[in-house]
Amino acid sequence: MWVTPLLLALFLPLVSAVPLQQRKSATKLLLISFDGFRWNYDQDVDMPNLNAMAKDGVKAQYITPPFITITSPIHFTLLTGKYIENHGVIHNMFFNTSNGLKLPYYPTQGKSEWWDNGSLPIWITAQRQGLKTGSLFFPGGNATYQGEQVNVKKVESGFHKWDNKTEWANNIETVMRWFTEQDVDFVALYFGEPDSTGHKYGPESQERKNIVKQVDWAIGHIRSRIEDYGLKAKLNMIITADHGMRTILKEPAVNEIVLSRIPNFSFKDIQFELLDYGPTGLIMPKEGKLEQVYQALKNGHPHLNVYKKEELPERFHYGKNPRVPPLVLYGDPGYVVHGKIKVQNNKGEHGFDNEDMDMKTIFRAVGPSFKQDLMVEPFESIHIYALMCELLGIMPEAHNGSLEVTRNLLADATPPSTESQVAFIVVVTLGSITGFLLIVFLGSLINTAISRRREGQRA
Repeated sequence: MWVTPLLLALFLPLVSAVPLQQRKSATKLLLISFDGFRWNYDQDVDMPNLNAMAKDGVKAQYITPPFITITSPIHFTLLTGKYIENHGVIHNMFFNTSNGLKLPYYPTQGKSEWWDNGSLPIWITAQRQGLKTGSLFFPGGNATYQGEQVNVKKVESGFHKWDNKTEWANNIETVMRWFTEQDVDFVALYFGEPDSTGHKYGPESQERKNIVKQVDWAIGHIRSRIEDYGLKAKLNMIITADHGMRTILKEPAVNEIVLSRIPNFSFKDIQFELLDYGPTGLIMPKEGKLEQVYQALKNGHPHLNVYKKEELPERFHYGKNPRVPPLVLYGDPGYVVHGKIKVQNNKGEHGFDNEDMDMKTIFRAVGPSFKQDLMVEPFESIHIYALMCELLGIMPEAHNGSLEVTRNLLADATPPSTESQVAFIVVVTLGSITGFLLIVFLGSLINTAISRRREGQRA
């Protein structure tokens, strides 16, 4: 009977690896992130295309991102539906507390070990269920997950110039071709504006207002090209962002936070630090120095918040990840955290408490699956993932969000009945049992045939 176990060993892994769906998604999905687009940027700039999209689709008052409010962690929340402490991409920078290695944003994009730590982004989940996916500049799109990459992708160069309007148009054209010529089902498209301009000139500047006008042009151009390519009836589009932007308070108007100025604090007591990155800081004191460093910092500045990771407010959902060092620092709204000297010169920053209104961002959606002219209450970024899985018709991975938060956005907002869910489970279970029995039956037939042949040869 050695053939049957062999057949089982060969075929059962194949059976278990077959996606639940091998069909194409009924509709396609385009997820767009305009980095650093604060929730109210459309209130001081005329944005006819964004307004038209809200009229034709749905709009949330604002979106609350997870903490910490920086680019890569929040984008991975969009892709996984998990809080940052659960998906593990805790910072824009890859770092190693043992050897002190730190990598800037761009090299970290290709550092798969930073991204691939147990949580699958929606690209891979969709691909495993028979769909094709793409990423254009989207954070996390250049990594490998459990040996798999996004089907089609375009990765930005280092020191990228994010406000290039010609490149924006070319990237939009690339995405349209992916959907039509390569029959891609889901694309995540990233724009580095208005974040870059907001950092350099500040969120209240005329330069920021100008780049927001360019964002509105891009939205109009995308919707126009969707029609030109014949995709309007089958493409859903979601526009959101990772976080907002806040004006930075500077001396002499305020007393800035500079850790080297704090009495009884010494960098000699620190094994590893990730500072001078906006309002947040991560610190690992040397062995035996945790309490001393903590006590020195916690009352070191009236606008500096210092927590042992296990004592972080639960609402942050940040401190439980093992990658987070023992001490987490963040400034009150408007205050950045300097280390030894003042090296941060941005006029605008993010990274602040996610309850700060200036950290809130946008949500707009339009397409055949969405209601029209609907305004909904604010919700958290973690819930967008479940919505995207529903739109693509795929089974989601475990996540922290809920489809019930966004179901009312959908034109067909009726949840699947218990009977249909049970029927689906029964069909899948019966199919699995039938496949197993078929393999056993074939194995038995082969064994019988081999046995008879051997008996005939002996005779």
